[in-house]
Amino acid sequence: MNQAALFSSVCQRAIALVIGLAATSAAHALSGAGVELGHGNDDTDIARISARWDWDRRWSLGRGWIAGGFWETGLGYMQGDGVNHRNIWEVGLTPVIRLRSGLSRYYLEGGIGAHLFSETHINADRDFGTSLQFGSHIGFGWNFGDKDRYELGYRLQHLSNGSLKEPNHGINFHLIRLGYNY
Repeated sequence: MNQAALFSSVCQRAIALVIGLAATSAAHALSGAGVELGHGNDDTDIARISARWDWDRRWSLGRGWIAGGFWETGLGYMQGDGVNHRNIWEVGLTPVIRLRSGLSRYYLEGGIGAHLFSETHINADRDFGTSLQFGSHIGFGWNFGDKDRYELGYRLQHLSNGSLKEPNHGINFHLIRLGYNY
């Protein structure tokens, strides 16, 4: 199976999984959506849309700090630059942990998940080695609006294959995220 067919198959399965999760029960109902825009290494730009399912669980960490989390799935498009540049589609699934202090509208977050790329390199200088990539991010943000329905945040994201295969050049992105909570 060639790489394009494999990517198409994986995307179809990921979409089926997302639909299946959303349909299983009210506890797994879609809880939010977002859009991210960013810039990374080698003048690479990225745009991504995402959907979110809350875990409906909170943990008290003491001194007013609360942790919660959600599953986030996304579909992104990276626009490469430079010699032999390519554009890459990516699909990802990431569990994300969010920390809040009491009733604050501000949050800190972090996540580590899996991503599949449609291509293994974005230009002559950045080869990812494999379509399977791991994504980690840290970030912060602010909820605002009626019932905190909106959120504006920043994420620093690193994508690489975790040394599964050489080369493993990886890529870093600075992302601005606008979200909507249902």
